[in-house]
Amino acid sequence: MSAPGRLVRAAGLAAASAALLAAAPKAPPKLLVVTVTKGFRHDSIPTAEKVLQGFATSSGAFTVDYARTDEELAAKASLKGLAGYDGVVFASTTGDLPLPDRDGFLEWIAAGHAFVGIHAATDTFPGFPPYLDMIGAQFKHHGPQTHVEVVVRDAESAATRDLPKAFDVFDEIYQFQRYEPARVHLLLSMAKHPETREDGEFPVAWTREHGKGRVFYTALGHREDVLQAGWYKWHLLGGIRWALGLDATS
Repeated sequence: MSAPGRLVRAAGLAAASAALLAAAPKAPPKLLVVTVTKGFRHDSIPTAEKVLQGFATSSGAFTVDYARTDEELAAKASLKGLAGYDGVVFASTTGDLPLPDRDGFLEWIAAGHAFVGIHAATDTFPGFPPYLDMIGAQFKHHGPQTHVEVVVRDAESAATRDLPKAFDVFDEIYQFQRYEPARVHLLLSMAKHPETREDGEFPVAWTREHGKGRVFYTALGHREDVLQAGWYKWHLLGGIRWALGLDATS
């Protein structure tokens, strides 16, 4: 075969290989679900794990892996370990988690990865302001579990579009410090304080961007029945899909 012929053939093979690679199904994104706690440990954490596994199994949109112990967290949330994941879920984590590199973890999110925080994720790293800035607020306190009316503030969001405009929830309701409305995109809030019933705007769920990364947080999910409720599953799954870039509407 002549030299020009070999070049044409090589170019053809390269083009065919590129086409096959483009046509090959892309592996779904992988989430690391962290349930390590160093403060209060919620009894509902196993239920949260089951709900997240159910999302992965039923939707096929993503897969999940777990870090339940200090040893698993050290291995899977190291910078080397994080290279195998597209996002992280902090499912009611509390206290100062033994992350191998806290600053590196935040840089990993900022590089374009997903972070999803459920309930007590805002009660995590209380003395580490960069984490609190990333998630958008810090847990301050809560009163007794109570009924509240939750109002949808953005009905177009992937995490709220299947919810009614306002609905009643019985759960443990958080109040926050280090919360700045201008730094978040508010999804759910209350028009009355959960304890005093005074008028105002009290945040419940939001999204924000951390560098190129997407952050979704919902304060709901203390109770097992809330985690298992259909509306909550729509809310949480929508937030996860947005954080992973599977749904563009925040």
